[in-house]
Amino acid sequence: MIVWINGAFGAGKTAVARELVDLLPNSTLYDPEVIGDGLRCLLPQKRLAEVDDYQDLPMWRRLVVDAAAALLAEVGGVLVVPMTLLRQEYRDEIFGGLAARRIPVRHVLLTTDETILRVGTASRVGESGRREHAEAYRSALGGWLARDAHPLDTTGLTPRQTAARLAEEVRSGAAAVRDIVMTPEPTGETLAAGVLLFDEAGRVLLVDPTYKPGWEFPGGVVEPGEAPARAGIREVAEEIGVELAEVPRLLVVDWEQPRPPGFGGLRLLFDGGLLPAASDIALPDAELRAWRFVTEEEAGSLLPPVRYARLRWALRARERGEVLNLESGTPVGG
Repeated sequence: MIVWINGAFGAGKTAVARELVDLLPNSTLYDPEVIGDGLRCLLPQKRLAEVDDYQDLPMWRRLVVDAAAALLAEVGGVLVVPMTLLRQEYRDEIFGGLAARRIPVRHVLLTTDETILRVGTASRVGESGRREHAEAYRSALGGWLARDAHPLDTTGLTPRQTAARLAEEVRSGAAAVRDIVMTPEPTGETLAAGVLLFDEAGRVLLVDPTYKPGWEFPGGVVEPGEAPARAGIREVAEEIGVELAEVPRLLVVDWEQPRPPGFGGLRLLFDGGLLPAASDIALPDAELRAWRFVTEEEAGSLLPPVRYARLRWALRARERGEVLNLESGTPVGG
């Protein structure tokens, strides 16, 4: 298990984490900042100059998950992780990767008096950095962070007192494990089926997964021995609670090139037609946090580039009544 201690710069995460390790039996301090420091030594300066923060490096986010899994395999017990996470897509990628390895996460947010945060943040990143960080923190706190993490007010508490309260809340279950879908990590190329569903205005339904960054189409990996179209029907029922009356029509076959650490594979998109009643949509909280109908243009700001290209060509195939063969979102062949 992981106890992930989140909060703004200056909230005292590391001090609390060190005290918590003393209070939780069989626990180990794991600070992902060490991985960031290592990447600063390993990566070319040109690559480092392309990002403002090491958290923006996909390599850092992958290594955070890999190192956590390796540590737990070696020492077992509980990992106590003091690390600020303010971008929801990074939270999804890291926590989703941990869930794929069957590692539960208790996500705790340390909150404190704004004056204390101002002083602590300014000493860490300077005055201009403080303003930028404070804006990002308030934005996250007013949105996804407040919904995702268990809050713990540290105002007036020493790190030891905060750790004692946190240890008790972990033991009692008050700081509950944040449910995330336990999708097994692929070990090879996969076959996945997605289904496009539309409203009366012709907008397409997208869903927001909790376990990976970016929005998606309803759908998922085709199970062994399962027909792809039937897999799409099953996934739509599981993900949004809608039973499709007919087998959906195939629109595109897209070969997704393997890009380490991903294995790639075939991605199929089907036409599920008009969704009868959007009010009937029911999302599984552990897997999806939101849904919305979007225009083709709006989808461009929500979907990753290859997924967006796949959607655009699927819409063209739907208009023309044909099936298109793609490679990484680009049509090939006749």
